[in-house]
Amino acid sequence: MGDDKQTTEHTIKVTVWLPSGQKTPDVCLDTPSVHAKINQRNMPSTHKKVIVRKLGRDSAGGYVAPNYIVEGKLELLNPSGKVVLIDLREIKSVDFVRDFNDAGSPPRKTFTTRPRTEGLWVRLKFIDNDVVEGMMPNDLSQVLPEGYLITPPDTRGNIQRIFVPKTALEEISVLSVIGHPQARRKRAEDVQQVALFNE
Repeated sequence: MGDDKQTTEHTIKVTVWLPSGQKTPDVCLDTPSVHAKINQRNMPSTHKKVIVRKLGRDSAGGYVAPNYIVEGKLELLNPSGKVVLIDLREIKSVDFVRDFNDAGSPPRKTFTTRPRTEGLWVRLKFIDNDVVEGMMPNDLSQVLPEGYLITPPDTRGNIQRIFVPKTALEEISVLSVIGHPQARRKRAEDVQQVALFNE
């Protein structure tokens, strides 16, 4: 009597983000034990590394797409490949980082001298009384309705950008408007020309 072979079907859902220009995913499935090998080194350049800091002092690392806010929630791809939705009301900040291993807070939260970068020099006070300064574009069209994306004082560190939900803030203050030096010179020249015509 021959042995009966039983076949079990498994349905596996695999989500793969492809790098720009790559048409086929780098995925290898080996059944029945089903080993999945996904080349994470080729994570699309549009997906950025972030560390999400929650108001409860917890944090989570992962990747976000360009449109990372969906209906009041942050869409995070965690290291295990699972998409997690985090309510913005639970988040203190989303730090865009170079490296996950350096998960500390910004080494410098305020400017020691007047910034040279063009834009708005802002100070953000959180509801837990923490304070951080940064630069924002002097352009209202670039301000997100859910919060503020700032450049921290020390861009040479691990943290490149910080997104802060409005729900995490007690107040935001504009300390100064930093203009382009050439623009300032042009305005000074215009004032001088107007003065000459008025004489």
